[in-house]
Amino acid sequence: MTKTEEHAGDTVSLVYQCRLPLSTHTLHYLTDLLRRHLKAIRSRWRALPPGRIAVIVLAVLRHDQRLADMAGGNDISATTIRRWRDELIHLLAAKAPRLDRALKKIARRGGEVVLIDGTLIPTQRRTGEANRPNYSGKHRRHGLHVLALTDERGRLVWISAARPGRTLHDAEGGTSTPMLLARSRHASVRSLERYARPGVDAVARHVAERDPAARRRR
Repeated sequence: MTKTEEHAGDTVSLVYQCRLPLSTHTLHYLTDLLRRHLKAIRSRWRALPPGRIAVIVLAVLRHDQRLADMAGGNDISATTIRRWRDELIHLLAAKAPRLDRALKKIARRGGEVVLIDGTLIPTQRRTGEANRPNYSGKHRRHGLHVLALTDERGRLVWISAARPGRTLHDAEGGTSTPMLLARSRHASVRSLERYARPGVDAVARHVAERDPAARRRR
């Protein structure tokens, strides 16, 4: 069977506009961040100016627009948009505060309480084996799990990297368990579990590291 990518005779290309529910401050911040990055790496030319690139990336991230659709409406390739998207995500991630520094900042301000919660960001369903990690049995949908930390007034002070949606509870994953214990001043994993449940492997590893008998067996 011969396959063709040609469109049907009555198919036309349409370009439409949509409104992004984002503040001007967000757009200006992302534009300035990209502009400084381009100056630092001495990039002489891009297909579009930083402001347009920021708008396209925000549209992809906010509305989950297909890269091919955004590419066709802006006369650039989907590969270019993918590269811009990944570039800006890395620039934003580099600006994010580390968890330990965020907690120390709250302590310096006299804060005694932090609020921790997580949410599932819906994503498209993937094919094959890649489909399983992002499926959340709790929410019965595909997505990525993000953990957020706020002060007592609800102001965001830290946000985690995205984790697979099958993560059952906020701190499941293991790498953050010792840090959460130390910084939250919980005396035990049992106390911490009332707020964020570490994974079974994380608990076993943490207990083994603190068990003198386990250390002698190594």
